[in-house]
Amino acid sequence: MPSPWSERREVSPETSRLLIERAHEELVAGNAADHRLGDVRVLVRDSWRRSLESLVAAEALPPLDLTADELEAYRQGHPLAAVIDMVRGLLLPGDASESGVAVAVGDAAGRLLWVEGDRHVRRLTGAMGFVEGANWSEDAVGTAAPGTALALDRSVQIHGAEHFNRLVQPWSCTAAPVHDPETRRLLGVIDVTGGAQAVTPQAQLLVDATARAIEGELLVARLKERALRQAQGPGHSGQGPGRTTRRPTARRPEPTRATLRVLGRDRALLEVAGDGAETVSELGARHAELLLMLAVHRQGLSADRLGELVYGEAAAESSAVTLRAEMVRLRRTLAGAAPALVPESRPYRLGVELETDAHQVLSLLDRGAHRVALAAYRGDVLPDSVAPGVEEFRDTVRTALREALMAEASIDVLLAFADTDAGSGDAELLRLCLSMLPARSPRRTGLVTRIEKLEADS
Repeated sequence: MPSPWSERREVSPETSRLLIERAHEELVAGNAADHRLGDVRVLVRDSWRRSLESLVAAEALPPLDLTADELEAYRQGHPLAAVIDMVRGLLLPGDASESGVAVAVGDAAGRLLWVEGDRHVRRLTGAMGFVEGANWSEDAVGTAAPGTALALDRSVQIHGAEHFNRLVQPWSCTAAPVHDPETRRLLGVIDVTGGAQAVTPQAQLLVDATARAIEGELLVARLKERALRQAQGPGHSGQGPGRTTRRPTARRPEPTRATLRVLGRDRALLEVAGDGAETVSELGARHAELLLMLAVHRQGLSADRLGELVYGEAAAESSAVTLRAEMVRLRRTLAGAAPALVPESRPYRLGVELETDAHQVLSLLDRGAHRVALAAYRGDVLPDSVAPGVEEFRDTVRTALREALMAEASIDVLLAFADTDAGSGDAELLRLCLSMLPARSPRRTGLVTRIEKLEADS
């Protein structure tokens, strides 16, 4: 089946892009009475003002509200998980990877749960944070089809420069909310993002029709389930006739979420959230190394192997007593700050999952969110540590970032990477940037100078 997202269906914004951009600049600068704002669509102008009231930055990446593990668990239980195949069939028929658009399904809070579609479009939009787990509500990123559709509870189209966030202005999008078919409670949002083909009248009809089809499918599935329960009788629980399952009434405690921040830091920060409270503790260098190794090697480590990773292979045997003493001190520290993280023995391992900001960067790279990953990369992992295991993990993270950016990132992201400590001395990276810049770009001169200096010093 051919893709419905044909380039031949074009639509122009109600006013010129330049006029909208100038009106946006005046509003952001505080000139809310500027006459150019009168030429902007009322829907967009009202959304811009809500964005200002929510203190949304005009050039900022969306927050990543869900980690990879949280995302997977959350969307498995989300009502729209049952209709994701229908969304693909209606909005991405044929070869989805070459459809020319990205299709996203989000929850009622504006968090993107699924992002699929054209590989090239996803790579480019991923650089601005249009990835699974990111928050695209109006309060987070300002005017954009997913968040504005949720805010207004109706389908909307946002053309290029009408986006509040300048990073999003190269794109256009159409979105429609999805409701519970019986209660009319908001369940989520369907969004199509791309070029001009994503904001045609046909695009809005198609996205609206998809939302209504989803609601119909949810209702049919619900009615079938009720009919099946009635046919099975009131006592049926799926465990045999007449048997019922009593659900526990006690409230389960909220799980603890722990994050170890090691990027660009020698004294790691341990952030622990749970039961409505959050604590932040600074760890000493050795404790940071030990906890990081346990976070990296989640399957557990023998005392000998942990000693090798922290003290080195040659010193591991003689450091066995030191390791045991350090683990005693680490357990004592964690018992006060995060009892659930106190390591178990034989092998040494953590009983609950410990995230690290370094793993979050790797997860962002896997999702194609290159710009977000670069912004999250605060520097090398425990930069002053000489522990072999830390050095290996440090190289893994830095190499993964470099290779992903050089393979897929846009020129803007590559130039930003070239200005970091990790990229400033990379001649190959600088040459790649030079090859991607237009012939008359003013940035070429500076890159040539930097390359020549690196070659002269080598």
